[in-house]
Amino acid sequence: MIQVEHLYKYFSGREVLSDISTEFEQGKCNLIIGQSGSGKTVLMKCLIGLYGIDKGSIFYDRRNIAQMGKKERNLILREMGVLFQGGALFDSMSVYENVVFPLTMFSDLSLVQKRERVDFCLQRVRLEKAHDLYPSQLSGGMKKRVAIARAIAFNPKYLFCDEPNSGLDPKTSIIIDQLIYEITQEFNTTTIINTHDMNSVMEIGDTVSFIYEGKLWWRGSNAQILQTDNEELRQFIYASRFAQEIYQKRT
Repeated sequence: MIQVEHLYKYFSGREVLSDISTEFEQGKCNLIIGQSGSGKTVLMKCLIGLYGIDKGSIFYDRRNIAQMGKKERNLILREMGVLFQGGALFDSMSVYENVVFPLTMFSDLSLVQKRERVDFCLQRVRLEKAHDLYPSQLSGGMKKRVAIARAIAFNPKYLFCDEPNSGLDPKTSIIIDQLIYEITQEFNTTTIINTHDMNSVMEIGDTVSFIYEGKLWWRGSNAQILQTDNEELRQFIYASRFAQEIYQKRT
């Protein structure tokens, strides 16, 4: 579990995040949603440690990262897996080389152990025969699955996914969502997903945090979100004409 208490973040004196307090539960897909510029990406980068926070606390299973020394903080970082938007694979490396990369950089595993771990991760994302392929030979969905395999190579306690469905068609997006959900359940991971995809919210949103103008505006589950009376959230959910028509028919 990750707990955030009274978090503030400023850029050049401008308040970007204001008094954010929420929690991301273990074994669940915790989604962060909000329109562009709302602060949801900044919040995720604060959680990962790419941005320092100006006020407040972030607890990783009751461990306050703000009070840690560099060595302790690095240990926390090794418990994280990150799925970057677009996958961020190395074009010059094979699938195997991409997935083994974090193990080579940050572990003392033998070659045999690393091979076994890569085999397991690729099997888990249903790419058992893709070891020798290169990113240019993969579809968009396959690239995302390789990126997921790399993100789970260290068997992370915390899995961060930044717009995992960006650039994918609806059918492939559902496959990626289901894969992330299965991995979360299987390994009891604290999974945080930054998304604007309402299909993802409805498919796998165990908890949903809506960020609006740098503030936590609403928090609940996908079962509750369509019943909300929060006007800003409702405008976000039903932004398209198609969604508005559905809403009008429901009401």
